[in-house]
Amino acid sequence: MFELRDLQFRYPKNNADTLRGLDFAVGHGEVFGLLGPSGVGKSTTQKILTKLLTGYRGQVQYQGRDLNSYGRDFYEDIGVGFEMPVHFSKLTAMENLQFFARLYRRHTEPNELLKKVGLYEDRDKPVGQFSKGMKVRLNFMRALLNQPKFLFLDEPTNGLDPMNARIIKNMIKDFQAQGGTILLTTHLMSDVDELCDRVAFMNAGRIAEIDSPKNLKLKHGSRAVEVEYEANSGTTVETFDLDGLKDNQQFLAIVQERRIITIHSKETTLEDIFIKLTGVSAHE
Repeated sequence: MFELRDLQFRYPKNNADTLRGLDFAVGHGEVFGLLGPSGVGKSTTQKILTKLLTGYRGQVQYQGRDLNSYGRDFYEDIGVGFEMPVHFSKLTAMENLQFFARLYRRHTEPNELLKKVGLYEDRDKPVGQFSKGMKVRLNFMRALLNQPKFLFLDEPTNGLDPMNARIIKNMIKDFQAQGGTILLTTHLMSDVDELCDRVAFMNAGRIAEIDSPKNLKLKHGSRAVEVEYEANSGTTVETFDLDGLKDNQQFLAIVQERRIITIHSKETTLEDIFIKLTGVSAHE
């Protein structure tokens, strides 16, 4: 869907490039995570891909064509969910969706979208009276309003309780199952782990590494298993190499003779990888 080659960009008042040669592609039908600390260039990249920023160097192609060759029709193809919801606070939820629906040639019935995110009963309430979570859900609905092929989502579940976050994540999965493609930016590594087919970690305006969450955890983790079990009126923890585990007599004896409390592999977490590749915490 998108292919970036040596993408570079410098803001007019800056002395250095914000983007320093990005190379990556987002395949049709995948959820692609673009991750990194604040200020690393994620928002700049998104603004270029949504044609809000021009004057970049390098190449950006959308569906095999130079992005600059597209006119306003490009916006019929994409949906954008900003991190900070922007609505007309004096209008109702329904009036907000009806207003934005008029900007597109095709759009989904607003009532159906409102029902999916649990806002149907509040459709005639001014958005200024909505909670933050309700505004986040309405923001997500607006991104889907024009039946896009490609979604740009920035922190789509931020500020939502677990139940409403689950609704949004299920809708993201449904969108993908119907052939949609998504570029996701978030600091919630649990969302990345659950939703993304591949992730790219950005550092200092460049891509530090790209792979699937599973492959990244295997690459940066340890091939070992940790077993916590009852022993001598207490608990003991032992760590064993995964290689040759089936022939490890000590491990087999523990599994067969002891009461196991916990057992898990020693693969690393995406948050640990985030810190390793970018040098900062995912929550900063």
